Amino acid sequence: METRELRYFVAVAEELHFGRAAQRLGIAQPPLSRAIQQLERRLGAALLDRTSRTVSLTEAGGVLLAEGRAALDAVDAAERRARRAALSATGRPDLVLVTKASASRELLAKLLDAYAAEPGAAPVDVILCGPAEQGRLLRDGRADVALLHRPFDSTAGFDTEELGTEGQVVILPSGHPLTARAHVHMADIAALPGLPLPRWPDPDGSYPPGPGPQVRDHAQLLQLVSLGRACAVSPESCRAQLPGDLAAVPVLDAPAVTTVIAWPSHSRSRAVADLVRTAARLQPEALDRT
Repeated sequence: METRELRYFVAVAEELHFGRAAQRLGIAQPPLSRAIQQLERRLGAALLDRTSRTVSLTEAGGVLLAEGRAALDAVDAAERRARRAALSATGRPDLVLVTKASASRELLAKLLDAYAAEPGAAPVDVILCGPAEQGRLLRDGRADVALLHRPFDSTAGFDTEELGTEGQVVILPSGHPLTARAHVHMADIAALPGLPLPRWPDPDGSYPPGPGPQVRDHAQLLQLVSLGRACAVSPESCRAQLPGDLAAVPVLDAPAVTTVIAWPSHSRSRAVADLVRTAARLQPEALDRT
């Protein structure tokens, strides 16, 4: 099976329309239709159910769509990593670390300083992204290593090293009655009138249903909390970044958050290995608060 055929099929399977898929691919519709028919003949299975009005996936087509996306992502990632490796000789950064903006700030600063002091340390380019984006950037080859936070971030397909675990706090406007307490429970937060928890986008960019406001970054979230439109449950280390008009109260029954450094399981990069070893050596004294 050729990469070109997979790209053709994935476009049709996502659009469920040959005309739109052909336009997306920049080709005419007849050769696209012939390519899909040839692919079906070679596989010995129908991938699409076609009528004069609709196109839908068969069971085999659904399987190939999921596997094809993963295969194309792997091809694209290999191409990006190869190009970045070639560019490293020009003086561009040859190690890219991605982390969620506003998360693990102290840990990141300590890690970068410790790694820079290592003999032969590679230049490090840091990408700050939104929630749920670190894994995607790591999988598609735009990053070599990531700081992830379980249970919020998936580590499937990555090798990981645990760096620290912490509890969570609820962030509220200063002066809210709950800020006078030593701690609260999730049930207390669920019962708050007018302060719903926010809704973060799923990996596909859509928002789950719910009454809370849609947010895309930490700065937007803190502004909504300041305005009395939302509350937030976040790792305890966020306390150091809160402005004066916000307060944090420990949540006793919120799940603990474990920070990990993650990298693709197939990585053979010496720079990645050195960075991971540096992060592991920072434990436990530097990672009491991540």
